[in-house]
Amino acid sequence: MSTPVPAATESSIDPKLVMQLRVKTNAGMMDCKKALIEAKGDIAAAEIILRKKGSAQQQKKAGREAKEGVVGSYIHVGDKVGVLVEINCETDFVARNESFRAFVKDVTLQVAAAAPLYVKRDEVPQSLIDVERDVASATLKKGDKMPPADKLEQILKGKLDKYYSTVCLLEQAFVKDNTKTINDLLAAKIAELGENIVIRRFTRFQVGEALAGQPAEATTAAA
Repeated sequence: MSTPVPAATESSIDPKLVMQLRVKTNAGMMDCKKALIEAKGDIAAAEIILRKKGSAQQQKKAGREAKEGVVGSYIHVGDKVGVLVEINCETDFVARNESFRAFVKDVTLQVAAAAPLYVKRDEVPQSLIDVERDVASATLKKGDKMPPADKLEQILKGKLDKYYSTVCLLEQAFVKDNTKTINDLLAAKIAELGENIVIRRFTRFQVGEALAGQPAEATTAAA
């Protein structure tokens, strides 16, 4: 007969473990301690608890107006890539907060490194989604046969999710920690600061890239 695992209590949680979880998640100290107690001291399980809590708070605050914020900028080493990002919050107080500013900096770095095309999936034009579905369907076709309809839709959904994780900023893996998405970071920051935070828009410039509707060589000549 196995010995039951004793329930974790506030006094039994190592403060170093709390600090380690705080560094990983950016959540408040008390939230980290409560998550560790709930997870019986398992830091991986506690991190999942905090992510779920952050997502719930993100949904709860999503309807609140966010008209303050900042425009963050980043120029990559070598001056070949530059980024502007607008991130909104509810108050000027949070807009000046160091943790909020650090989040803005991380987002600008993400845009520079991962080159997303959209903030979220509902911004992706339907025409592009249709093309991705057609390409995915073509790769699944074997001769004149296709997988059964139920399996086909499931596979296509998975392929589209992978596409979104490439082109949508919120769904990209964070370049500093690929176990988290940018949306995970956003949810954690909302939970930490207690305000609705919105990544509104971004612009990424790269030396020599083609302008919309203009071939790359024409852009180069104009420069």
